[in-house]
Amino acid sequence: MFSKLFSKLPNSFPRARLYYRDGSSDKEYHVAINQAAGGFTVTFAYGRRGTALAAGTKTTSPVPLEKAQQIYDKLIAEKTAKGYTPHGSGALFALTENANRTSGLHPQLLNSVDEEAAKRYLVDDAWCLQEKFDGKRIMVVVRGGIVEGSNRKGLYVSLPQEVVDSLLHLPDCELDGELLGEAYVVFDLLRLDHTDLRPSPYHTRNEVLVDLLSVSLGPGIRVAETAWTAAEKWAFYERIAAADGEGVVFKKVNALSVPGRPASGGSQVKCKFYATCTCLVSAQNDQRSVRLSLLDAAGNAVGIGNVTIPSNQAVPQSGTLVEVRYLYAYKGGSLYQATYLGERDDIEKDACTLEQLKYKPEGYAAEMDP
Repeated sequence: MFSKLFSKLPNSFPRARLYYRDGSSDKEYHVAINQAAGGFTVTFAYGRRGTALAAGTKTTSPVPLEKAQQIYDKLIAEKTAKGYTPHGSGALFALTENANRTSGLHPQLLNSVDEEAAKRYLVDDAWCLQEKFDGKRIMVVVRGGIVEGSNRKGLYVSLPQEVVDSLLHLPDCELDGELLGEAYVVFDLLRLDHTDLRPSPYHTRNEVLVDLLSVSLGPGIRVAETAWTAAEKWAFYERIAAADGEGVVFKKVNALSVPGRPASGGSQVKCKFYATCTCLVSAQNDQRSVRLSLLDAAGNAVGIGNVTIPSNQAVPQSGTLVEVRYLYAYKGGSLYQATYLGERDDIEKDACTLEQLKYKPEGYAAEMDP
């Protein structure tokens, strides 16, 4: 657990100060366990470094110490997964010396396809299917008994201690996967010992990956389930949809691994069951909501409506990048049924464009809106 990585000051309870710096973004996040009448509370503060910080609490009333520790650990895990690193006295944290440094690793990124195209991939034996996970894309390097994580921007980031401990037994390798809280789902193996597997077909990389991790899967580690035949793909697709999953990923079984995102198409594509977009917070509103905007072709900010922030999450500040789920967008208007998913620190501002949006179909009657 992350609590193992932070020291306790004499006669006090865990506290940490984290910071994130990338370009013009320079943010600070504080979290602490405090003793109170009847138990313990978990408080936090956040904002731009050097300014007055907004404060809040994750406990509306005192809770037992064990519960407070769980809340504290979760907050640390979420922030460090986004690239925050320790700052200030009393912090003993893995990867501090490498955090925010370039790893040289870049994942293969996927273009989107619609559900009609997805149905064609389902019956094409040249493609396999996996679930699309709603987490953080993380590549992991195991080298000389050291486990390091790298985000989609190619920067070293911290990993949950449980994940690190579970991967330490592996030989030197490079993994690609998704970090879901304190769990890591692995879906590709790019290097094993001194062998570069990127030029190998995906089905070969997957076979070696399954063999590698089948010996001993530690806590919090699993291999992404893969469907290969048309019958398997249809069944898996329907199971994911019935469980309200985010979507599916199709991978060409004979394709090699190529970092970056192709201009169109590609050997790996994704189909979301609902639309998401990364937006800019243009302003905070009353009643725990924020105004959202996206960039047009000229780089100008265009308003796309508001989204309510859940009571268990901090209200993001103006200029923050956030992920939002929605049913569709009105052309020239706002997002319909927008739902806040959280902040994004692994995306650049110039990716927040109107081109992300899925618009309401022409002729779709308003009275038919769910």
